[in-house]
Amino acid sequence: MIIRAKAPLRLGLGGGGTDVSPYCNEYGGYVLNATIDMYAYCTIEVTNDEKLSFYAADRGEYYESESLSTLELDGHLSLHKGVYNCIVKEYNGGQPLSFKMTTYSDAPAGSGLGSSSTMVVAILQAYCEWLNLPLGEYDMAQLAYHIERVDVGLSGGRQDQYAATFGGVNFIEFYDQERVIVNPLRVKQWIVNELEHSIVLYYTGASRESAKIIDEQVKSAEQKDAKSIEAMHELKADALLMKEAVLKGDVLTFAQYLGKSWEAKKRMATSITNSHIDQIYDIAIEAGAYSGKVSGAGGGGFMMFMVDPVRRLRVIEQLNKQDGSTMNFHFTKNGAEAWRV
Repeated sequence: MIIRAKAPLRLGLGGGGTDVSPYCNEYGGYVLNATIDMYAYCTIEVTNDEKLSFYAADRGEYYESESLSTLELDGHLSLHKGVYNCIVKEYNGGQPLSFKMTTYSDAPAGSGLGSSSTMVVAILQAYCEWLNLPLGEYDMAQLAYHIERVDVGLSGGRQDQYAATFGGVNFIEFYDQERVIVNPLRVKQWIVNELEHSIVLYYTGASRESAKIIDEQVKSAEQKDAKSIEAMHELKADALLMKEAVLKGDVLTFAQYLGKSWEAKKRMATSITNSHIDQIYDIAIEAGAYSGKVSGAGGGGFMMFMVDPVRRLRVIEQLNKQDGSTMNFHFTKNGAEAWRV
């Protein structure tokens, strides 16, 4: 038996960072995001040889062992092992499983598109299809969050798991005691078309700073750093206004708040931007972009720029003269999916 699954990556449009504890626990967080046609993929080939293997094809990493009830989280394919440990313990009575798993993603870790969390969701979706697990969308996203943030111990927020599971354009609320409310937005197709034509996506290179940035955010919130807390309040308020602009199709207002939020986000942690990111931003603005931001925690990865569609090609031409590259994309409506071959 062969099981395949895929889960979509997401663009963080507004409010990113307010989904990180302890800020969202105390004040509540708002995030606006949308999934795009870039994915994390997982294939499970069921075997009967009492062995298991993981192969992260895009990273060239491989792990093989006897079928065990618990795998050591030693930093080598720990996300794959963490999901396995959870599934075996919680849903298979502690009995080990035998299979070959192959995974890969359309975007590298550190892309700012939620690739690590999306991979966890894709792997979970494959197990659910194989073992007929009764997990709804909220269950899936919450479990993915717990595996990545608690079991494996990777720093980060909550939005990625919910975006990958639900799919589409969502306004997501985050509260204390891990309470999350996903509000799917009914965005008219002409607005989706206009947003796609008005956004230029540019890859600067993988971020090496994301965990450091998240840890700095957490520390600032814990210590009640006034500058950082006020910046997060501003991001939260802007996300609400950006949601309204998207629903009305007011792309210029959306672009205005995107730029405003980027200025606020840079006040949250010192490594969110750097001279290279600032240079790319200035080049895009000089070429005619309205505004822009880094997608994700910051430090690198993908940047998105809002442009007048008639100036789009000029912005792309100027950006492609730099070390990174622009990338075409489309918004998607579906969340994680799995099927049997």
